[in-house]
Amino acid sequence: MGKHRVVVVGGGFGGLGVVRGLKRADVEVTLIDRTNHHLFQPLLYQVATALLPTGDIAPAFRAILRKQRNARVLLGEVTGFDTRSKRVHVDLPDDTSKTVEYDTLVVAAGSRDSYFGHDDWAESAPPMKTLEQAVALRSRLLRAFETAVTSDDPKQWLSFAVVGAGPTGVELAGQLADLARRALKGQFREIDPRDVRITLLDAVPHVLPPFSAPLREHARVKLERLGVTVMTGAMVESIDAEGLTTEDGDRVEARTIIWAAGVQASPLARKLAEATETDVDRKGRIMVNPADCSVARDVYAIGDMVNLNDLPGIAEPAIQEGHHVARVIKARLLGRETKPFRYLDLGTMATISPGDAVADIKKLRLKGLIGKAAWAVVHIAFLVGWRNRVAVLTQWAWNILTGRRAQPIILEPMHAIVRK
Repeated sequence: MGKHRVVVVGGGFGGLGVVRGLKRADVEVTLIDRTNHHLFQPLLYQVATALLPTGDIAPAFRAILRKQRNARVLLGEVTGFDTRSKRVHVDLPDDTSKTVEYDTLVVAAGSRDSYFGHDDWAESAPPMKTLEQAVALRSRLLRAFETAVTSDDPKQWLSFAVVGAGPTGVELAGQLADLARRALKGQFREIDPRDVRITLLDAVPHVLPPFSAPLREHARVKLERLGVTVMTGAMVESIDAEGLTTEDGDRVEARTIIWAAGVQASPLARKLAEATETDVDRKGRIMVNPADCSVARDVYAIGDMVNLNDLPGIAEPAIQEGHHVARVIKARLLGRETKPFRYLDLGTMATISPGDAVADIKKLRLKGLIGKAAWAVVHIAFLVGWRNRVAVLTQWAWNILTGRRAQPIILEPMHAIVRK
């Protein structure tokens, strides 16, 4: 009889945690993902704002797992599950398909953006969940500055809106303000930085809803000092090529709009739920056993696509769930019991500017430089690989000292990204 076969779908924080957690187990692990790289999503906005190169936050799976002899990588898109015959259906890059058999299945397919029933808004307000989307957004932002140079009305091209005032939206708005007023200062001599208008808006009453009131207020004040107009309690009613309108009738002119508002579970959550006869919640997240993240015998689900005691869709729950499932698999192969999953809340963080961040860690309320230091330590620790950690630290230091950014380049040909 061959070794126990573990198939992991999705190489995010949770999925990669399972694979690496089984490094010394007597199993064969197959990681299936539709990209060939792990993505450190918390720093994706820094790629979009030209601060970091893509490779610094997206190491290739094969490079990460090169020394793990019991792991292999399969590039493909999972299309369905047959849990009775223990098979996963996969579409391959050469337009063929195959089935991958398993003894234990772990699905960690993550989440995608939600436009709350207005998917048509995506064309005018693109999301930023993948590396490809971040690179496209970088080109779009830089194109706006280039177009402003030759436009008869440069102010319309220097108007930006970020929808969503959670950590991603706040970090995007802060970095965009720094990019416009510091990083590109002197490079676009035809543009007055004072003409740049950045609006951050959300239907919620405060920026950074998960944080304590003092930190929310600190973030709002700092953003406004950076020149960001903060509009809370502002529900978006419509979006078009030249801006957006709120339910109250307020009009925000912006030729560049970024969507950082809602998320929903990957469609694979519903497919797995159907295959295992399990329920999903209103966000499409599959319900799992809170003790071990299982949805059926020998089938587990973790990360943003699951509802486990309604934990937030951030990196830390996915990491802890991945480590726990790896321990469960090893224990069950040895006929041992495991303790139920218990989430250790390490707090939430968000950066506002190169020298300022907020961190809500249990009873600690950190802000300013201290908050930034805590934020930097945590993010560097979570990055995969020492090369990436050193590279990101170097880029941050260079940006703080000089204001310059590593990747202010537009990759697409001009005609490919001209806005319709």
